[in-house]
Amino acid sequence: MADTTTAPSARRTELLELAYGYVRRHGLTDLSLRPLAAEIGSSPRVLLFLFGSKDGLVRALLARARQDELALLSGLREQTQPAGLTAAGEQIWSWLSAPAHRTLLIMWLEAYAHSLVDPDGPWSRFAADTVADWLDVLAAAQPASERGTPDGLARRTALLAVLRGALIDLLATGDEPRTTAAVHQHLHP
Repeated sequence: MADTTTAPSARRTELLELAYGYVRRHGLTDLSLRPLAAEIGSSPRVLLFLFGSKDGLVRALLARARQDELALLSGLREQTQPAGLTAAGEQIWSWLSAPAHRTLLIMWLEAYAHSLVDPDGPWSRFAADTVADWLDVLAAAQPASERGTPDGLARRTALLAVLRGALIDLLATGDEPRTTAAVHQHLHP
């Protein structure tokens, strides 16, 4: 089993990045080590050595995806403090609906769904942690007087639900104008 207590090797980091690109193109659900290894210039044995198991690799890939999510959220936090939920919702939807982010968001949705049906597997807590991360960003966009109130929590929860629902719809249909109109209708009633 790989030693996860020390800094990762350059080869592990390189293979993780290559595997991350692979799963963004092919998804995580039917991940098989043999085709993955062949495409990224490795072998299943090396992947198992470096990541401990297939579940260890999936956990590392989810952690890598979370790095991208947290970098986005950090940038949004800086842009929205405290611009309000409407401005935050517009900025977040602009990012979520950009075609360049589709493969990442499909992978995110796949991991989110897996964490709901396999809460003890490598996906453990992915959905719950994601909700907490996004609610934190939205809280930072709210005025301090509203942030800690039950009404403030309800408002950011409703906005998150609208954004997440519109995102799922967009990923399913590709209908960006319709989903964008729905988000804007929620933000500007």
